[in-house]
This record gives sequence, C-alpha cells and structure tokens, in this order.
Amino acid sequence: MSYFRDNIEKMSGYIPGEQPKDGIYIKLNTNENPYPPSPEVFRAIKEAVNETLRLYPDPIATAARIKIAQVLGTRPEYVIAGNGSDDLLSIIIRSFAGTGDTVVFPYPSYMLYKTLAELQDASEYAVDFTEEYSLPGDFIVKGAKVTFLANPNSPSGTMISPGEISKIASQVDGVLVIDEAYADFADDNCLSLVEQHDNILILRTLSKSYSLAGIRFGFCIAQESIIQGMMKVKDSYNVDRLSITAVVAALDDQKTMRANVEKIKETRQYLAQSLQELGFYVYPSQTNFILAKCMRGVSAHHVYQALKSRKILVRYFNIRRLDDCLRITIGTREEVEILLRNLKELISNNHAKSKVAYCP
Repeated sequence: MSYFRDNIEKMSGYIPGEQPKDGIYIKLNTNENPYPPSPEVFRAIKEAVNETLRLYPDPIATAARIKIAQVLGTRPEYVIAGNGSDDLLSIIIRSFAGTGDTVVFPYPSYMLYKTLAELQDASEYAVDFTEEYSLPGDFIVKGAKVTFLANPNSPSGTMISPGEISKIASQVDGVLVIDEAYADFADDNCLSLVEQHDNILILRTLSKSYSLAGIRFGFCIAQESIIQGMMKVKDSYNVDRLSITAVVAALDDQKTMRANVEKIKETRQYLAQSLQELGFYVYPSQTNFILAKCMRGVSAHHVYQALKSRKILVRYFNIRRLDDCLRITIGTREEVEILLRNLKELISNNHAKSKVAYCP
C-alpha cells in the first residue's frame, strides 16, 4: 500500500549531477567554481565556530540581507534568503501555485521547475525554445500563476535580453521568476527590472561565482509586498549561522570573486574555441559552463562514458534535444587541457573506426 499523494507516486523526482565519493575525478559536471572562495570566508567561519552555535540563527538572515542590498544597490526589504536558490524556488511554487494552476517554463531548461510543478500537483506547461534558444511567441501562457525563466539558461548557457524580459513581464498574468544563478558570468542582468515590475522575482546564488556551493545560500530580490508574502511560507530557520557568516564575508570581498570570474570567462573562451576546432557545435555561453553538440558520427553518451572511465566527469542528459550534447563546466586551465587532450584521443579513435566525416 502506498501512502503518498497520487502526484507524488507518479513523479520521478529531480536527479542531481553525480557527486563521486573518492575525489579523484576531474569534476566538470555540476557547474561548481574550480577556485576556492575568499580567504575571508575561512576566517569568518572559524571565528563563528563558538558557543553561539547552541542558539538558533536569525530567522530572516538580517546581516546577509543588509549586505546583499549594499552590494547590489537595493533595499534589505526587497531580499529574502534561502538554503540555496532551490529552497527559494520551492518557496515560490508553494506561495503562488496550487493544484491545477498553470506553471510555465521553457524547454530544455533547469529540470527542477518541472519537479516543483509536479510536487504542487500543478499543470506544467513546457514551451520549447527555438533551435537558437530564443523564446517562441507562445511562451506567454494566459492565466499562468508562475512562469520560470533561467537567464542565462541552463543547460544551454544562452541569454535573453533584459528588454525582452521586461516585455514578457508586462504580458504574463502571474509572477515571472528570473533565475539568475549564473548572472555574474554574463554581460547583463535583470536586477533593474524589479523596480519596474511588481511581478518580477530575481533569484541569485553564492554557489557559482562565489565558490560557496557547499554553504547552500541563495536569495530572491522582489518588491517588498512579494517578499513579505514569501516570508510566511519559508521554513522558520532556513539559513544557518555559519552560512550567514560566510555570505557576509564573501560579499565583502568582491575582488576575489571578480578575479575568479574573469579567469573562468577566459578559460570559457579558450574551451569554446578548442571544441569548435575539434568539430563540436558550441552554443554561445554567458555562464561558467558550455553546451557542446557532438559532431555527426560521434555519440555524446559514448563520449560521456569514455571520459568517465578516464576519471573525467561531464554532464550528459538523456532527453530530447540534449541527447547529442555534453554540458561541460569550466574548470581550471589545467583541467580543461586534460579534457581536451582526452577528447582529441576519443574522437580520433572513433574516426579511425567509423570513417565518418565530422561536421557540426
């Protein structure tokens, strides 16, 4: 006998990227930053490990909200903190969508949007991106309670302009959630739209650009009435003391973050060019990863498995429109060189066996 709700019984659930336990892999599969966080984070955490750990943390993470507002030029009242941006996505779906309500998201994109809609027993509505990963005319769905848009998008790395997003916000009926997990690697962002549209919610995380994936801290920026409503839905103490301490320290050191981001962007350009020279089609990326489509005659799944056997992890999605692609996190220059060397060997071996001409 099953005791679960019917929608829970039927759903598959979200599957995160592989996290190997032995630590000997070159890990280019989950978009983690290859560089350490600010030294100030380590110092702050060490100082915070004291007898105050017996006390509950600030339930609304005031210190972090104040620091976020200072860095981004907004107000603390416009900020809500979460246990990673996934926690905030969960708060959003529970705040705005219920059984049968329409939840819209583009495809292919972050698959957690679909999972969240299923959890709420909402009516999920996936709208296919164009081949170039622009939004089609039917992306705006009448009556939708929540519209999710990762921007830059994962797994393509592509970006929709703030001007186009502003037009979408003016036309959707419910809230428009702009998931900007990778915004620090991009040329633009949508933060300025929050003042213009009372239905826009911007999500950010410290997992990517600030190298704090292990801390689990994200935040949402929206107009105060939206934030106040979401505060009712969040868990009582959803962000712990050490996370708040680490976030304030990381945000205080913008120099380290910016230096790491610039190194990643330089390596991104190098990897994209090198993959193109090998025959891959590379989508234009504004993130810390690249989506590369394999050339004709080469199986993306085979390459993924072969790289894994060589202790190199990249991300493979066995789903429509992505089953001929690999998503590759930007690692250090040394890690990328090892990846490229192995890819050259694999493609050369495949070419020798199949005699197939390679083209994007």
